[in-house]
Amino acid sequence: MFILGWIFFGALTGWIASMLVGKSGQGCIVNIALGLVGAVVGGFLFRELTGYRFIYEFHSMMVQAIVAILGAVIVLLGWNAISRR
Repeated sequence: MFILGWIFFGALTGWIASMLVGKSGQGCIVNIALGLVGAVVGGFLFRELTGYRFIYEFHSMMVQAIVAILGAVIVLLGWNAISRR
């Protein structure tokens, strides 16, 4: 059940990030992947920026979601820059 929660969280953050970037039509699987990768990227960036004081487990779900969405936006912008047609 734990992995289903992460998949749902990844899908949600990926979808929100795609709405913020304004790029629709990425698809559910791509949104899940970008959301999960974005959560990792966001956590890494916030940890580096705060001097290793940012740990997901010590913050509320809202802070975790914001960090994951910001990370997913960064990943999505990079994805769009790489996969231009």
